[in-house]
Amino acid sequence: MAPAGGPWAKKGILERLESGEVVVGDGSFLLTLEKRGYVKAGLWTPEAVVDHPDAVRQLHTEFLRAGSNVMQTFTFSASEDNMESKWEAVNEAACDLAREVAGKGDALVAGGICQTSLYRHHKDEVRVKKLFQLQLEVFIKKNVDFLIAEYFEHAEEAVWAVEVLKESGKPVAATMCIGPDGDMHGVTPGECAVKLVKAGAAIVGVNCRFGPSTSLKTMRLMKEGLRAAGLKAHLIVQSLGFHTPDCGKGGFVDLPEYPFGLEPRVATRWDIQKYAREAYNLGVRYIGGCCGFEPYHIRAIAEELAPERGFLPPASDKHGSWGSSLNMHTKPWIRARARREYWENLLPASGRPFCPSLSRPDN
Repeated sequence: MAPAGGPWAKKGILERLESGEVVVGDGSFLLTLEKRGYVKAGLWTPEAVVDHPDAVRQLHTEFLRAGSNVMQTFTFSASEDNMESKWEAVNEAACDLAREVAGKGDALVAGGICQTSLYRHHKDEVRVKKLFQLQLEVFIKKNVDFLIAEYFEHAEEAVWAVEVLKESGKPVAATMCIGPDGDMHGVTPGECAVKLVKAGAAIVGVNCRFGPSTSLKTMRLMKEGLRAAGLKAHLIVQSLGFHTPDCGKGGFVDLPEYPFGLEPRVATRWDIQKYAREAYNLGVRYIGGCCGFEPYHIRAIAEELAPERGFLPPASDKHGSWGSSLNMHTKPWIRARARREYWENLLPASGRPFCPSLSRPDN
């Protein structure tokens, strides 16, 4: 199957999903740009869209080339409570960058908001919704294609976000950063999904905090909750690019390795092909990644689901399927690795003497 462009240039997010097409999301911005020297850990605010636009543009471009057909604005934590007077310029610049790159391929622009720092301390619905409204006004001005409320650990705040975003009339996706135990108030994944759909989200699921296998467990619970309630919605999963089976309820932020020692946990491209296939078999049609998801991980999703999508991404021109390019290697034992069975059955070593296989979360 030769690399090619997609056939969906003028179709919106719901048109694509309702016709059964696979939508491939993008991946990590915060952790990836922190490693590259453009984001400071802590508040994780995205000043880089103004201070270093070329870096953000390049990462968008890499995700597009790898097969993503959604360019999400780099507006995580870009609300007034986190950025004060900078928030508006950052949101506008992020929209412009996403639109510029999306226009170079068959990608939609998604305006993204996330949980606020205000909610944890005050739970003031009017004040929290005002923060969402301010960002939404920029997204409307810039005419993004759809909206994502992501990274919510409390169902109540996520519902408030959806209620605000629905006022735009644009399609709304909502994802929570929860595992199988549910949100921080004990609301189960199934109940969270029901609340989000009733609030007006057309696409629901999870993102961040947990690795591929755990995120898919949570998605199953969300799907079951919607079925039991007689509700329908499109499903989205955007997991970490790290293996985190030892996480507690708070996810990877409670691991002692967070955020600067996570490299031994990075998922291989083959792990992500498995994740993509399992997500698809579960009925998820919007599949992407979050922290730790590099462009080659997105390419793995696109390659695994190429038969369903009908094409390969441009980046696959430099990547032989299941290691097939190793047939050109001079060493016979490496040429022998040019097959799917080898990589599917590999148990990769960390190379770190005396390290435990699992950690004990700090919280």
